[in-house]
Amino acid sequence: MHDLEYPYEVTSLIKKAVRWFSASPPRTLLLGFSFIIFLGALLLSLPISSVSGQTMSFIDALFTSTSATCVTGLVLFDTGAYFSTFGHWVILLLIQIGGIGFMTMATLFALILRRRISLKERLILQESLNQGSIEGLVRLVRKVIFYALALETVGAILYTIRFSIDMPLGRAMYHGVFHSISIFNNAGFDLSGDFTSFSKYSSDLYMNIVSMGLIILGGFGFIVLADLFDWKKKWKFSLHTKVVLSVSAALIVVGALIILIFEFTNSRSIGEEGFGQKVLMSFFQSVTTRSGGVTTVDITEFRQATQFFIIILMFIGASPGSTGGGIKTTTFAVLVGAVLAMIRGKEDVVLFRLRLAQERVYKAVTVTLFCIGIVLLGTLVLSTTEDAAFLKILFEATSAFGTVGLSMGLTGDLTLAGKLTIIFLMFIGRLGPLTLTYALGPKPGRVLYRHAEGKIIIG
Repeated sequence: MHDLEYPYEVTSLIKKAVRWFSASPPRTLLLGFSFIIFLGALLLSLPISSVSGQTMSFIDALFTSTSATCVTGLVLFDTGAYFSTFGHWVILLLIQIGGIGFMTMATLFALILRRRISLKERLILQESLNQGSIEGLVRLVRKVIFYALALETVGAILYTIRFSIDMPLGRAMYHGVFHSISIFNNAGFDLSGDFTSFSKYSSDLYMNIVSMGLIILGGFGFIVLADLFDWKKKWKFSLHTKVVLSVSAALIVVGALIILIFEFTNSRSIGEEGFGQKVLMSFFQSVTTRSGGVTTVDITEFRQATQFFIIILMFIGASPGSTGGGIKTTTFAVLVGAVLAMIRGKEDVVLFRLRLAQERVYKAVTVTLFCIGIVLLGTLVLSTTEDAAFLKILFEATSAFGTVGLSMGLTGDLTLAGKLTIIFLMFIGRLGPLTLTYALGPKPGRVLYRHAEGKIIIG
């Protein structure tokens, strides 16, 4: 009797789980990313994925798969030396799916098969691309795919030209494709060997410009890219694009200037270089700290003030709808606008002569406080499980949450609890804290009444 009931109980639990995950777009995204990460971990744990033919432990494979899918770049093993060609292509596929979004990829296959995109799928796409409505989503998906593949192709060609000087053409093409996809998606994985990243090309203007261009374009977000490519049709930018472009430019310039000032006389980093080289290296570090993950200078040799400033840049991150993480440039802009409005005694937050709704300001504050709480919680846990300096732990936690991929050397020494914590931070950072909250939280009901207004002293 019990044997007959058991399969039905299992089937019932599976049906309930499916209904729960499919009840809302955030839950579907949560399930989709989790499935891709676990599938990637299974593939990376196979003997064929490593050069030695040995099986990687599942927790290490899960860490690597999460880092690739969440386009972070924190690694336990040297990607170029440890993984085989099969392993490289698994990582590359995870980066592509994670960067563009698994729902975008699924929609692409549906369009290829000429299948109709349902309303439910459009709602999931809306959540995935962080859009305000479902209007024009399928057109946006086509643009996302086209722009991503076009820019990655151009990047691969430019990288291949440079790599062909140092290696045979076939290998140069292989490295060109891998690095173009990885860097455009702000993943930070590289095949340089010995954890040296792009330090070999620190003085190479060509490599620096190509890499910075891919990181910046990937960090703008596909909505901004679509606006940029359609500019000649409309001859104007949306408020979102104006904010992203202006804040990104300001952060890059200010970040490069501060890094240059702090490290100008540091002989262990850029102090021994010429002035032009110092400027180039400072700009590259300013760009990559926002979510790139590759570096031309050893971060561990920076002064503590520079390392702490990099933590701030990593926390701000890239822009909405992009391959990067962090609280996002638009959130940062709204917070600054709210502070300036309060200082000036104004009620409205105004950006580019346009007033923002109070709901946007509340959301920016909520996202920021939520993200601060998650980073602090991760730092607290890592401070308990890891034997390392506090700044190194805070750097690692922020890098994981911001899906940046920079490290001060802690990643390879993580304990099991530390690896699980970093996995959790990378996952939340890519999925988004509010998306995770909406997915796991109860469905909000209709508000039937409002409380009486009260007063409280602030400041």
